[in-house]
Amino acid sequence: MINFDSLSLKNWIEENLEFLSGARIQKIQQPTRRDFVFSVRNNGETRKLYININPEFHHICFMSKENEEKRLIEIPQKPPMFCMLLRKYLENSRISKVLQPPYERIIEFYIETFNELSEKIYLCLAVEFMGKHSNMVLYNYDTNMILGCAHNVGAEKSREREMAGGLPYVYPSGRPTQWYSTGHSFNNNSEIDNYYAECIYDDKFKKLKDRLKQILNRKLKKDRSSLNKMLYKLEKEVESDKYRLYGDLIMANLYNNKDYSKFIRVFDYENNKEITIDLDETITLKENANKFYKLYNKAKTSLNKLSELSNDLKEQINYYEQIQYSLDLAKSIEDLLEIKPEIEPEEVKKTVKKSALEPLEFEIDGAKIYVGRNNKQNDFIVSKLSRDEDLWFHTKDCAGSHVLLRTENPSDELILKCAELAKEYSKGSNSSKVGVIYTKRKYLKKPPKANLGYVIYKNEREIIL
Repeated sequence: MINFDSLSLKNWIEENLEFLSGARIQKIQQPTRRDFVFSVRNNGETRKLYININPEFHHICFMSKENEEKRLIEIPQKPPMFCMLLRKYLENSRISKVLQPPYERIIEFYIETFNELSEKIYLCLAVEFMGKHSNMVLYNYDTNMILGCAHNVGAEKSREREMAGGLPYVYPSGRPTQWYSTGHSFNNNSEIDNYYAECIYDDKFKKLKDRLKQILNRKLKKDRSSLNKMLYKLEKEVESDKYRLYGDLIMANLYNNKDYSKFIRVFDYENNKEITIDLDETITLKENANKFYKLYNKAKTSLNKLSELSNDLKEQINYYEQIQYSLDLAKSIEDLLEIKPEIEPEEVKKTVKKSALEPLEFEIDGAKIYVGRNNKQNDFIVSKLSRDEDLWFHTKDCAGSHVLLRTENPSDELILKCAELAKEYSKGSNSSKVGVIYTKRKYLKKPPKANLGYVIYKNEREIIL
């Protein structure tokens, strides 16, 4: 990654000095602890000055509208305290001059404004682009006393240079003696704006994707563990048939044996052998038989319940695996925001551009083919786009996209192409052998309260690829 060095800062100041000198600060916003947006106006033009003091992406530039969207700037309802301080002193004030201390990665905005007594005062907003020590400091130029900092620095962090309201502002120690360059200096504002907007976007995309994957993996791990426990219990409950058999054998031999016995020897006609059944000697043979029947009925009820719960868990795991595939397929933050409500349903859904909601669309020999990239798009294909005679494709027993073919008389070649698309847009894309099922849309059904994108089907055919 290219660092924002002192030479880049020097070039940027020279390029924008004319606009900044005498400009008025109209509005100040602080989207995060490390992002600042100043609306600055001069000569009938308003620009958005963006300042970032993140250790990884520290830089300054005038944002284009396109790159503002890439940075995904969201203004909090309650501004931070430092933002309130900046608004109090700097909004509607004028920038008298802009300086860069020789060779430093510091830009100083000298501001003319008025205090509560309507007396003209001079303030300085110093922005320091120094990696993990990056900061923004507002101090009184006449008294040199700090009014506030984006990040206070106490003695426990730095013995040489404490920074907080009420302390004097001093430059960092070890002043440089030449321009610092990383080997690639930015020559103009648009170069800085484009480069860092892309870096910030990629970083936010990666972090959001990783976070959603972690949440999803935790859910998958929990459900898979629960399913394994249930399957183990099901194996144990399968032995419940022996209770019914014991009850039947006791009843069949009721009059050939004595009550209140410790055990009974009988012939097991189902398995063609003689067996011994342990009994409760405090009750009669008939009562022992009823006891085994009760154990059988209890086990049978438990078995049915466990089977139902395990089937629900299997369906939920398949659903999560489908989301997992959608995350792998995601190429933009907009894609991730479309998937996010399925992973964090309690989160407030963010606005997504309409284009992000649309599935992929292909056209081959006049036929239209739609491919969903996530469960929301898969559901949209089945619920909104499809018609009864359209053909629907999906990989068998494998997470993947819904593929829809719309044409009147599909050829074998076209059906094969759609099956290949279904394989390509699935977790089995690299497998040597994958089954793809297809059927008409009218044979699909979405069960009540089913997960997004889930359907059941009939009259299907299968193609092995």
